[in-house]
Amino acid sequence: MSTMQLDRRSFLRVTALAGGGLMLASYLEPLEAMGVLQPAGQPPPPPMLPSNFIKINADGTVTIFSKNPEVGQGIKTSLPQLIAEELEVDWKQVKVEQVGYDPTKYTRQVAGGSTATPMHWDDLRRVGAAGKAMMIAAAAQTWNVPEGECTAASGVVTHKGSGRKLAYKDLIAKAATVPVPELKTVALKDAKDYKIIGQPISGVDNPLIVTGKPLYGIDVKVPGMLYATYVKCPVFGGKAVSANLDEIKKEPGIKQAFIVNPSDNVRALSGGVAILGDHTWAVFSARKKLKVQWDEGPVAAQSDKSFAAKAEELSKQAPQRNLSKGGDVDAALAASGTKVVEANYFYPFISHATLEPQNATAHFKADGKVEVWAPTQNPGPGHQHIAKTFGVQDSNITIHMTRIGGGFGRRLENDYIVEAVAISKQAGNVPVKLTWTREDDMQHDFYRSAGFHFLKGGVDASGKIVAWRDHFVSFGEGERFISGAGLSPNEFPARFLTNWALDCSVMPCGVPTGPLRAPGSNALAFVIQSFIDELAHAAGKDPVQFRLELLGEPRVVTAAEGRDPYDAGRMRGVVELVAEKSGWGKTQHPKGRGMGIGFHFSHRGYFAEVADVSVTPEGKLTVNKIWIAGDVGSTIINPSGALNQAQGCALDGLSEMLAQEINIEGGKAVQGNFDTHPLLRLVQAPPVEVHWKKTDFPPTGIGEPALPPVVPAIANAIFAATGKRIRSLPLNKQGITYAV
Repeated sequence: MSTMQLDRRSFLRVTALAGGGLMLASYLEPLEAMGVLQPAGQPPPPPMLPSNFIKINADGTVTIFSKNPEVGQGIKTSLPQLIAEELEVDWKQVKVEQVGYDPTKYTRQVAGGSTATPMHWDDLRRVGAAGKAMMIAAAAQTWNVPEGECTAASGVVTHKGSGRKLAYKDLIAKAATVPVPELKTVALKDAKDYKIIGQPISGVDNPLIVTGKPLYGIDVKVPGMLYATYVKCPVFGGKAVSANLDEIKKEPGIKQAFIVNPSDNVRALSGGVAILGDHTWAVFSARKKLKVQWDEGPVAAQSDKSFAAKAEELSKQAPQRNLSKGGDVDAALAASGTKVVEANYFYPFISHATLEPQNATAHFKADGKVEVWAPTQNPGPGHQHIAKTFGVQDSNITIHMTRIGGGFGRRLENDYIVEAVAISKQAGNVPVKLTWTREDDMQHDFYRSAGFHFLKGGVDASGKIVAWRDHFVSFGEGERFISGAGLSPNEFPARFLTNWALDCSVMPCGVPTGPLRAPGSNALAFVIQSFIDELAHAAGKDPVQFRLELLGEPRVVTAAEGRDPYDAGRMRGVVELVAEKSGWGKTQHPKGRGMGIGFHFSHRGYFAEVADVSVTPEGKLTVNKIWIAGDVGSTIINPSGALNQAQGCALDGLSEMLAQEINIEGGKAVQGNFDTHPLLRLVQAPPVEVHWKKTDFPPTGIGEPALPPVVPAIANAIFAATGKRIRSLPLNKQGITYAV
């Protein structure tokens, strides 16, 4: 067994623990070696040390520590599966524990972008394999036999020649003296030998969830804490000038009430009024009597109607800039025999609408240290905001990560954490549990951005797309889009056509925006795949065949630096698979019923989806069934979790398009609860059939890329059923409402 040098860049250690435990440590390549570069001026990330991942216990169990936030994507189960598989222990031996945010030990402690699987597929398997190798070495030394004569399985090392056996728990002391193997050289199992990877394993938190045990941020309690509510200006960016604080302090159960001033970064800390009391009901009741004089600021002049009018104005002007282009679109559109199609598409602002409203428990202590308990998807920036806003040293900040009751990108922002810290400090260094109301959550979100697309395309006499132009009107300033409001220069079908132009114009926006599940793609796929469908019908072509011809022969289409290339063969594979599984073209549907298709590549995943819908003459919609075909590489780590994610994506997309929107009037969000921004009901959920196309590529994430295609698939199916083209969302604004 080879060993490695113990220098600064390749540090390994083995630590014997008190109480009969063993922590396994080794070095894993930092982010830059994986092609993920650090921002300029930032120190390099620490190496990953498996001592922070594995503990072999004296009772024969193995504790695997989970470093990534668990937001329902199942990563707290699937990543430990990777370690357990190569460590050669049975899953019944495994305990999983969530760790807190610790940048001195861990990198990439984030839940977003469907990145956890691709970034950890190799390194965490190697951590487990290194642990197994150390146990084998310890047993071989104990028996004075060659390591090659020993094997490991189910947490036991066996000597093949004599049949002698030693359990891992009996090798703890000896293994602490064994040199740690070079991770790059440890042998990994062949996929055919997997016993844990590829098995449908129930989520490790499921027993706690179904029995209602404390698990989420909203469940946190610490000694001596007060309960808080925080009332912010209804107009984004506004701040409190004065309030009837003396009256509020007289309300039952109220301890304190005060104004909090905003920080320089309003995305981290907006101004508002804090009310603290003995329990949540007390502060929620008191806030109903709160009267505040607000300085509303400049955003009060903005509304979704003004945005729409400005977008229409910009669409009639030359685009402010070009994102990418090829060939000559104007000449292709003007060519003899070209059939030209024009269409304008729109999608609204929508809220993340998480079931668990934003909350955090914080204690700004008298000695200057800060301790936080919070359901955050991205604790690193939260840590940075605390340090910068309050002048606290990094080493004096502790963030405990709780399970998250819905995030979808909302909890990549950490404003609720900074608010709790600010309230704790201003209240006199007492621990504070801040809980937002549902209205707070919906009216102070970082919304999925609205967008306007003014499209023109052409097909020739043979039914081939010869030109595509998208004048995208969005929000931003100069060459900068606001968060979540951009369009990639590589966005499909760019690079698949001879003549294309992706142009854009932007307008100012004070409405806070951010990523929502499958950021950007969840809206762009609706526009792109719907307009492709329009061109298919203009060409008189079957929508599936038209898309296959557009994709062309299997090949990899390169992308700009830092962007993922597009594998046309993999996309063809899922389009063909979903067409086969859905029986595309094999049934003649009556009027009022139809099927539609959509596909999209995002977050390294290739997905195609078909929807079968029925629409009554009165516009009552029923989604009869959805089929999904996905290619996320060679291995599905946890089929149970993967099925959950794919089906959840489809239902989430359907929920978004039915009736969800956030209107802006006078700089304020109009909708405030689920009655006006509804979620899909159980009775409305159609069956969703999922199929995986295994390909010879490393596995990638599933939590996001299955969402984007479902929206155009349903919209295109509505057209097939009714002849009505859906170019604007939500559906209820187009005369389409759900039948139940």
